[in-house]
Amino acid sequence: MDQLLRDYVEKLKNDDLLLPAWYEAGKIVMLDQLKLPKEEYIELEDMEGVAKAIKDMVIRGSGAIALAGIYGIIMATFSSKGDAEEIRKAGEYLKATRPTAVNMHKTVDMLCKDMGGFSKDELVQEMQKRSIDIMEKQLDVERRIGKAGADLIKDGETILTICHAGGVAGFGFGGRTLSVFRTAIAQGKNIKVISCETRPYFQGARITAWELKKLGIPVVLITDNMVGAIAQKGMFDRVITGSDRLAINGDTANKIGTYMISLVAKAHGIPFHISTSKYNIDLNAKSGKDIEIEMRDSSEVTMINGERIAAEGVEALYPGFDITPNENITAIITEVGALEGPFVEKLTKLAQEA
Repeated sequence: MDQLLRDYVEKLKNDDLLLPAWYEAGKIVMLDQLKLPKEEYIELEDMEGVAKAIKDMVIRGSGAIALAGIYGIIMATFSSKGDAEEIRKAGEYLKATRPTAVNMHKTVDMLCKDMGGFSKDELVQEMQKRSIDIMEKQLDVERRIGKAGADLIKDGETILTICHAGGVAGFGFGGRTLSVFRTAIAQGKNIKVISCETRPYFQGARITAWELKKLGIPVVLITDNMVGAIAQKGMFDRVITGSDRLAINGDTANKIGTYMISLVAKAHGIPFHISTSKYNIDLNAKSGKDIEIEMRDSSEVTMINGERIAAEGVEALYPGFDITPNENITAIITEVGALEGPFVEKLTKLAQEA
């Protein structure tokens, strides 16, 4: 029943990839990103387990969440033995886990589209074919984003980034931003990366720095509140971050703290880039005001590794993302090249191809 998918995953394991999750012997094996830089893997036996991993941020990053969505649909397909209605229900369940994750929403919708006309056995095979096709296209997208971004970078530059938009945040090559860094290195450019630690989950410290070190790319870690100070000293030449969702005017939702960095970059005349793909563009969002910002539990701010860091009774806020306005963005790096503003026509056209 699962031979197509098993053969494809075997091929992926032989490529030079940083896989965040894969199918193996009737279960999903997933890197627990909450434990990084310690490499631990969990095994998920059903769609509900995949959904919980998405919601609990065991897996994160727009591409990786989309990949998890694929595997959630696959598990629902196998468990229901190709029941289209059960697969559709699974799709809605998965999409509800992360309201800002437009890439996953689109991916699930693509998988669940036009399921009529198949027998149950045929649908099991069809869903595997669709999943493999999306994975192949996404890996190609990551490589093309890498080329478009790397061509902007000059030899000897230091690039600042926040959060994590790398291989285990994508489909394995380099997600969005790491694709740019590893392609620049492949082009023979001598670069260095400054990674913001990224409170409250420390994705920059735990994941971005880990991936860069793993790939041999020089990295320096800073706390999020150091960005202004090191910009004053001229310690970085460019900013490249990922994105979780784009409005068609170029306003961008990314990890909380991105907007502040864009203000610092603008004040100091430092190029600020978003790395993304057509799958992250929301045609229903005319501007950043139309993007829902996920409010997460305050305990994620007041607790670290199960230990309280604030006094009992102290409340906290945690909007998971902020909106960087398009006027702060020098160029948006995509699979079709680096796009400069105005963005509406360019992003609308790109999104319509998704």
